Amino acid sequence: MKTITRRLALSAISAAALALSAPAMAQAKKKEVLGVSMPAATHSFMAGAVYWANQAKKDLEKANPGMKVIVKTAANASEQANQLQDLVTVSKITSLVVFPFESAALTKPVAQVKAKGIYVTVVDRGLTDTSAQDAYVSGDNTAFGKIPAEHIAKTLGGKGNIVALRGIPTTIDNERMDAFNAVMKNHPGIKLLDAKHGNWNRDDAFKVMQDYLTRFKEIDAVWAADDDMAVGVLKAIDQAKRKDIKLVFGGAGAKGAIKTLMDGSDPLIQANVSYSPKFMYDAIKMTGEARLKGEKLPASNIVPSVLITKQNAKDFYYPNSPF
Repeated sequence: MKTITRRLALSAISAAALALSAPAMAQAKKKEVLGVSMPAATHSFMAGAVYWANQAKKDLEKANPGMKVIVKTAANASEQANQLQDLVTVSKITSLVVFPFESAALTKPVAQVKAKGIYVTVVDRGLTDTSAQDAYVSGDNTAFGKIPAEHIAKTLGGKGNIVALRGIPTTIDNERMDAFNAVMKNHPGIKLLDAKHGNWNRDDAFKVMQDYLTRFKEIDAVWAADDDMAVGVLKAIDQAKRKDIKLVFGGAGAKGAIKTLMDGSDPLIQANVSYSPKFMYDAIKMTGEARLKGEKLPASNIVPSVLITKQNAKDFYYPNSPF
């Protein structure tokens, strides 16, 4: 009888121990190592994106002590591809948020990560093969191209010569340019003289704009599809002392551009379009929280882009942000 009683007591203790360990086991299963891979802060928009990525790391790790977030930045596509391998083999990540340096060059490396069973969220610069991702987070790139085109066409009264500066060759750059061209097709009186890549970079944009100013004796408006490029464009126009240009439309709502718009300090800057790098924070936080719950994000998550004018500029001005 004593033996039976002892066995029952041991069984009860074992059951209790299992019950107590269940939450710990569940917590262990939820342990996440989230890797973040993105371009380095080579211009102000990316500086803002890197800032928001590190803010997301700080907030996620504070709220979830068992979670680790590793942020890596790369100077080029090949470096980013190598970092992705390290995140998988060395850091043993269980999920990835990746902002591709270039679309085509990063598609295969990201697909290899996903093939390891790692959950992948792609941000902003999409991949050329969407089967390599689980979710996508971005601003509205169609609106980013459409809104400037509509504003330029209206400002010029449907007539004039314009030039454009594109970003780095990526899927989002194509989306923006396609949307811009789709609007301009409705305005045959406006001639797009040329559209070259300024790589979302001030210095590159300065050189492209110098070329435009040399080749084209009459330019009415410039679409510089990024506020950093707009800085280079304005510098080239100023140095060339050209007075024919009526409008320079940048994009993404950099604090310097928004402050200029608010103050009315440059007559060439009359409007902007929103595209905040804070979506990097949102993508990381949403991915981390979803994976802790064993959930997935919607396949596509698009943040709206809107026209910014002097009247609503104050709602888009963040003086403490790097961007």
